[in-house]
Amino acid sequence: MKRAALLAPRLGARRGGQKLSHRGFTLLEVMVSIGIIAMIAVLIYGAFHGMTRSRRNITHLLDRHQQGRAALSRMGRELSSAFISAHLPIGQMQITRQTAFIGTDQGGADRVDFTAFAHLRLARDTHESDQAEISYFGARDPDTGNLDLVRRIDKTIDEDSGRGGIVQVLAENIESLDILYLDPVTGEWLESWDSTQPASQLGRLPAQVWITIMLADGPGGRPVQFETKTTLPIQLPLTFAASN
Repeated sequence: MKRAALLAPRLGARRGGQKLSHRGFTLLEVMVSIGIIAMIAVLIYGAFHGMTRSRRNITHLLDRHQQGRAALSRMGRELSSAFISAHLPIGQMQITRQTAFIGTDQGGADRVDFTAFAHLRLARDTHESDQAEISYFGARDPDTGNLDLVRRIDKTIDEDSGRGGIVQVLAENIESLDILYLDPVTGEWLESWDSTQPASQLGRLPAQVWITIMLADGPGGRPVQFETKTTLPIQLPLTFAASN
């Protein structure tokens, strides 16, 4: 009994010591824990922010490449169907339809106006055919001031092959549009072409057209270059209904 009475205070002291050891964290431990959690949160945020920025940049780059490829594909397809005609109306009172192929060197963004078998009739019972006036040139966006590659199409061929119709943006924010024309007679690449002028290439079309588009805002802020060459099968005026 005496032994048990002597051990009781010691056991009580041990139990009391255990209670003191489980009171909680000190202020320093709490501050260290908060600092570690904050560092982990910053690292996680940085990782997610980096992935979001990379995804946004990759998406933007893919969009730019898609615009460039689509623009070249459409320009090449429609230029390959270009034609000029030597047919004239029988009567003087009939409407004159002037076909032409005119390429103008304008420095930063060239322009080409031509007639082609490239129009698609989308509505029923409309007085349209596959013939149309088409133009490609650079135009400034009134909102941003950027230079855009635009396409003009007029489903009706008239006396002015460079006006009328509707204008659509084909590629946004370009740096330059360079178009060259291969002369089948001399074998040289020319910066301009005019099938309506005797001093130029009267009644002729180029054998090939070389298109180079520089799209701005590429990877690292550098421009992205797209280029292609398209062949024009019809190089002389159509005369299949002309009388000999």
